[in-house]
Amino acid sequence: MKYIWSRTALGLIGVLLLISSSNINWGKEHWRTVMQADAKGYYAYLPAIFIYHDPNIGFFDQIEQETYYNPDLFYDYRAAHNGRTIPKYFVGTAVLQAPFFLAAHAFTSLTGGDSDGYSKPYVVAINLAAIAWVLLGCWALLKLLASYGVRDLHMAFTLLAFTFGTNLFYYGVVAPGMSHVYSFGLISLFLWKGRQVWLGDGTRELVVLAVLLGLIVLVRPVNGMVVFALAVLMPEGNKGRALADLIRGQRFSVLAVAALIALAIPLLQLVYYKWATGSWLVYSYGEEGFKWTSPALFDFLFSYKKGAFVYTPLLLLSMFGLVPLFRSDRLAALAWGVFFVLLVYVLSSWWNWWYGGSFGSRVLVEFLGLFALLFGLLLARSRSVVRRAVITLTLLLTVLCQVQTYQARYYQIHWEDMDQERYWKVFLRVDQLGCLSPNAARTKARPVQGRPSGRTAGHSPKAHVLC
Repeated sequence: MKYIWSRTALGLIGVLLLISSSNINWGKEHWRTVMQADAKGYYAYLPAIFIYHDPNIGFFDQIEQETYYNPDLFYDYRAAHNGRTIPKYFVGTAVLQAPFFLAAHAFTSLTGGDSDGYSKPYVVAINLAAIAWVLLGCWALLKLLASYGVRDLHMAFTLLAFTFGTNLFYYGVVAPGMSHVYSFGLISLFLWKGRQVWLGDGTRELVVLAVLLGLIVLVRPVNGMVVFALAVLMPEGNKGRALADLIRGQRFSVLAVAALIALAIPLLQLVYYKWATGSWLVYSYGEEGFKWTSPALFDFLFSYKKGAFVYTPLLLLSMFGLVPLFRSDRLAALAWGVFFVLLVYVLSSWWNWWYGGSFGSRVLVEFLGLFALLFGLLLARSRSVVRRAVITLTLLLTVLCQVQTYQARYYQIHWEDMDQERYWKVFLRVDQLGCLSPNAARTKARPVQGRPSGRTAGHSPKAHVLC
């Protein structure tokens, strides 16, 4: 069987994600704490459209303050415009969750359960949706790495490392309602299809690429900058010829249709705004925005608060893959570096550069595929002694990530208030987890994923005291 190791790794990832989700989220009353903060706002479109037929979220008070009220998890995800309320967040995540939501709704309706959109079957369905998009993204990475000639065993190791050695696991299992794993799946597919387009695989792939780009923007508009990453994927050799061949090989009508598709899909958000508020254009983030002249570049990457290289050091290790990439294709390596600088600049320019409560830098989860590409090339094109060192270090970093994920679940690694002293005080100290009971960790100290401070949303400061 082709890619037997990689396919085995995919199966193992799926099984472990399901077991972890079942253990953490589905037992007893644990499912009640899965959907919180931003996740509620992403999801609200589905019950609004399919159950309540109310684009203005009129069911909010009944659901949030009565039926499923929890003072520690209460979060008002609504924004106001023209005297009407709408979800603050974009509709794309709900679009990707919709098949799973509809299956849960059919199940509850047929079995006589609570078909209000918020009972346990719906929560489990969203968890399964997140797992599905993690697996889809990993499958796309398998295809992308294969196009570079990476060996099957190295691809399998890469998939396992980036699932369990980064915060992809956390957002697939612990916080499955957030948008990041859906963007991870879409962007990984986009990278693979982009590679196919450059390799001359035809009109169909170009149209699929356009659909993926439209969905990427619909989920999280800023992620549309991934189009610039296509320069990384051009085949080795004459880059100008690759671009010319693509344009010459496609009829103008095909290119125009692809462009229209990429533009049309994000218009779904504007249609919703028009339906819900009477206006086509709505900025639902109020005074929040980008500070282009003062990006927090160093803090974004290296701070103890949320630094990407601090909490997911596997990303830093993977960047050594630029060396073998540079040896074989200098322009591709340069393009990767330029895109990385652009990515960090844009993401660190957001007013709340640490993106509220989270584990690590959650906004890089969607772009893990670009780091996985470098990592796969590092394994494939390095000498055996270097490869063994990389594998050993990766195993250690994966253990570190899993320990810290466990600590983050119990708020030993705080979701917002970490600093250097606190980081080293709890470093690998799983023996201190008993100082905060699991029940307290699952209720009193749950993070507000997208807000600057959990205390603004009614969380108890006492629950965050570490040993």
